Amino acid sequence: MAEAVKKPRPEFRNIGLGQLAKYRLPLAGKVSILHRISGLLLFVSLPFILHLLDQSLTSELSFDAFKGFLANPIVKIITLVLSWAYLHHFCAGIRFLLLDTHVGVNKEGGKQSALIVLVVSLLLTAVMALKIFGAF
Repeated sequence: MAEAVKKPRPEFRNIGLGQLAKYRLPLAGKVSILHRISGLLLFVSLPFILHLLDQSLTSELSFDAFKGFLANPIVKIITLVLSWAYLHHFCAGIRFLLLDTHVGVNKEGGKQSALIVLVVSLLLTAVMALKIFGAF
């Protein structure tokens, strides 16, 4: 018995940065990561957004200055990114609330709800882009 050969135990490690590009994350995982990114983006930009809101509500002159500020194409793109962050975070938040109530918890339901979140948030963002860039 003492002569029995011991097999080496398998070694499991966390995924390194080099392996991250090769790792295939399921759609539900991608939506979850995007939910976190959009929440962080909204949290970081909140003081700036509140400052702009405060400045726009101060007087008519400051509102006109705010409108001029929003006419800049770079500011329009930033506004569009923040709109995507809000819309995606909202849609994904509804998805996670449904998952908390055990709706669509299986693999297929999670995949379908993740796809719905991506499609709806991107469609709403496209509508916002049309509005921001003056299509209607």
